[in-house]
Amino acid sequence: MTRLVEETTPLAERFRAAGFSLYLVGGSVRDMVLAGPAGGDASGDLDFTTDARPDDIERLLGGFADAVWLQGKPWGTIGCLVGGRQLEITTHRAEAYRADSRKPEVVFGDDVEVDLSRRDFTVNAMALRLGGGPGEAPELLDPFGGLADLAQHRLRTPLDPHESFSDDPLRMLRAARFIAGLGLVPDGALVAAVRAMHERLAIVSVERIRDELDKLLVVAEPSPGLAFLVETGLAGEFLPELPALGLEQDPIHRHKDVLAHTLAVVDKTSPQRLLRLAALLHDIGKPRTRAFGPGGVTFHHHEVVGARMARDRMRALRYGNEDVDTVTRLVELHLRFHTYRLGWTDKAVRRYVRDAGPLLLPLNELTRCDCTTRNAAKARALGRRMDELERRIEELRAQEEIDAIRPDLDGRQVMERLGVRPGPVVGRALDFLLELRLDEGPLGEEEAYRRLDAWWAEQQASVGG
Repeated sequence: MTRLVEETTPLAERFRAAGFSLYLVGGSVRDMVLAGPAGGDASGDLDFTTDARPDDIERLLGGFADAVWLQGKPWGTIGCLVGGRQLEITTHRAEAYRADSRKPEVVFGDDVEVDLSRRDFTVNAMALRLGGGPGEAPELLDPFGGLADLAQHRLRTPLDPHESFSDDPLRMLRAARFIAGLGLVPDGALVAAVRAMHERLAIVSVERIRDELDKLLVVAEPSPGLAFLVETGLAGEFLPELPALGLEQDPIHRHKDVLAHTLAVVDKTSPQRLLRLAALLHDIGKPRTRAFGPGGVTFHHHEVVGARMARDRMRALRYGNEDVDTVTRLVELHLRFHTYRLGWTDKAVRRYVRDAGPLLLPLNELTRCDCTTRNAAKARALGRRMDELERRIEELRAQEEIDAIRPDLDGRQVMERLGVRPGPVVGRALDFLLELRLDEGPLGEEEAYRRLDAWWAEQQASVGG
């Protein structure tokens, strides 16, 4: 903490000299408490609160900060860059959403405890008072028992949870991240409030919901938070496909709980945002494709149905086109590996690599993690087959350009050989040559011309016939 105090002292003294108090708040205080005396200083961006009004904050930062930005000023927040670190300084406030509004009404205040009471959880409602005077150590303010809650791994709100969640309904979703990321257990009042109020999430913008979901998905093990979303009804408000995975167990055709399987797959994948999102959505097509037959339950083509559903849901959550394309492609291909049960021919490997494209590594990881069976023999067998595939890919890479498979001839060569102009014929010829390349590997220019000539003769004969 010593370095942090030294770093912030000039700023704190500047506020104190002007008659204002300055407090470090939020996650940096919580994380320093969790780290303990030997844990070092806060890293990254810092958040402060003060009794100074936005105009005063802007004035005090003038000539002191390296850069100042004012986008948040209407809501009481001034951002700045000091010594290479980004800071946000916000006037004490109490904000609440109107029943029909997506934007908070901002009321500025002078009492730091009132400001802390409006924060999401007690573990975030602690503040470190800075700049108390020469020789004075920073003072920790903990009016709502955040220290005790951290020690007891408990998640509570400073105020009654109904009031806290009414102020900002996104806090209900944020609770899932703290449950998963910090290993906190929500108290009964918090859980009851989310169950009673989850429909209020509808007033929050989908962009804020999407961003909070992304943050949850990249904690070490998201499953406790995802389970909380399902159990409280919150997931149904923005991702109804998730609770739908909790398929009822059939007394005759007993099968794996798809929701439990999905959460296990998410935890097994590495914490990459889009890979985790693909893991979350990879089986959402199963409820729509579930069927019972003599051999038990089946989910034929659930990867195709699921890819369409994933695209629709991600668009509803306003994900960018590139993110949508990446995740839906992984969902669509996540069973491709299992179609080659009789062994990996060179032809199969080339097509697998071609279809995966730049997503080959995340696709392979998703495929490995999709195996959550408790049958050790089955798990080992899948692992061996996956190892075999990756070896074959590397062997072919050493022999040919497997990651950029193209026909042996280009469009110009095709047109010159066949004496045709640009048009559908050239496209069909290139498709024919690409299929040969995938099936047989590099043909060489001479052999490619010979095959092209034979194909063209067949095309003309069929037209003439």
